[in-house]
Amino acid sequence: MKQPQCLCQICTCGRHRCPHNPTRIYDHGGESCLMTEYVDKYPQYGNIPPLQSLKPKQEYQKHGGKMEGITTFRSDYLPYDMANRPVRVQEEYKPAPGDMDLGTTYRRDYNVHKIQPVVLVRPLERKQVRGGKINTIPTYQADYRAWEIQRREPHKTDGTYHPPTEKFGNSTTFQDDFFPKELAPRKSYKPIAVTKLSDQPFNGLTSHRNDYIMHQLEPKWVRSKEEYRPNSQPFKDVTTHRCDFRGLVGELPKSFKPEYTKTESKAHFNGATEFRDSFQPWAVSLPEVHKAKEYIPPAGNMDLNTTSHLDYIEHEVHPVVLMRQLETSRKNNAPFQGNTTMRDDFQAWETSRQDMIKRPQEMPKPSGKFDDMTTFRAHYIPHSIVPTQSCKPLKVALSTAAPFEAGTMYRTEYTPKMQAICPATYPSPPGYVFVSTDSRGHKFFRKATPDTNTIAQANGNNHAPKEIAVVS
Repeated sequence: MKQPQCLCQICTCGRHRCPHNPTRIYDHGGESCLMTEYVDKYPQYGNIPPLQSLKPKQEYQKHGGKMEGITTFRSDYLPYDMANRPVRVQEEYKPAPGDMDLGTTYRRDYNVHKIQPVVLVRPLERKQVRGGKINTIPTYQADYRAWEIQRREPHKTDGTYHPPTEKFGNSTTFQDDFFPKELAPRKSYKPIAVTKLSDQPFNGLTSHRNDYIMHQLEPKWVRSKEEYRPNSQPFKDVTTHRCDFRGLVGELPKSFKPEYTKTESKAHFNGATEFRDSFQPWAVSLPEVHKAKEYIPPAGNMDLNTTSHLDYIEHEVHPVVLMRQLETSRKNNAPFQGNTTMRDDFQAWETSRQDMIKRPQEMPKPSGKFDDMTTFRAHYIPHSIVPTQSCKPLKVALSTAAPFEAGTMYRTEYTPKMQAICPATYPSPPGYVFVSTDSRGHKFFRKATPDTNTIAQANGNNHAPKEIAVVS
């Protein structure tokens, strides 16, 4: 006799599973469910030790030999004799004689076709404007009600500081040990600020002035301006898009989607689900509401006196009297001596700014009135403008008498097939007999061989597949 199968094993589409209940509402045994997809499909391997790493250990290996100061560059380097690069003489430009041929193979071999514009098939957009006003009052503003709350009076005492009115009669250590002394001015060793002038003249010669040699420059090569020569052929503004564009008009594509057929059934709908069958309602009591005790203020007034207020003894304190005499500023009428060692030893020389060395101007400045005649004005020849002929095709729709070939490989080679139905979609799978339900919620069925008519009457004809008619 075959073992019963679970609903998870009977399912062929992979979408139906038994409800794995973690609470065990049917029994309270200590057995655990070991049936999982991983246990069914993956085999168990033995104890395999982890692979040993072949990576070498990161240990510092000290080299015992002596390091040589010779490098590969020093050993392989060979010095070469360097010569100056020769200067390239610029050749004079010589234009090619004759006119340029602007004709191409495309212009010679291209045949012009008449093109008609494309007619738009897309309909115009229509905007729907709805009337009425929107309600902008939020739920918080409509449901909120402000409460009238009275402000609580503060119980803070007046603790402002009041300075003492009497003097503090204790002297400090500085007042007792300090003896006033007379200040004697120090002797200044600062030199007198007197500038010392030099009798020797300033030598302004430099190595640049002594070694500089004036060289004569070679005359600069001036390139002659090329005379403007207009093209003899007229300009053609015909583009590839204008020549090759063809607006073709065809029929709208037809949809190959099969027609929608609504399936209706007169049988009564069975609303039973796995959750309704497996769920058992429990009696639940309402939670107890904790009631806060009503606040009762104490009778009488609050005593704000503390131990510090009651035991504190006030003392008469006098401010500190300074025993040190105040320093008086002494004014010195003698002139300030600002001489320093730098001023005494530094010899100021009479210098003048060096003149800029300018090269003599090679090109003389032009004299006379400026002639505003340019090369373009001198050689320009006005021509009469010829209007360009439009190559745009006329807006005429193309029509053809040949019928449209709507046959495709999908229409000719398509074969309708029966849709396979998973047996787990039925309340009781056809060909199986219900056996039992375990503590985890798994439903077990055993195969049976009843008549086909009996199964169809029990489950109804709701799941009977229909063939889809395809037009070829």
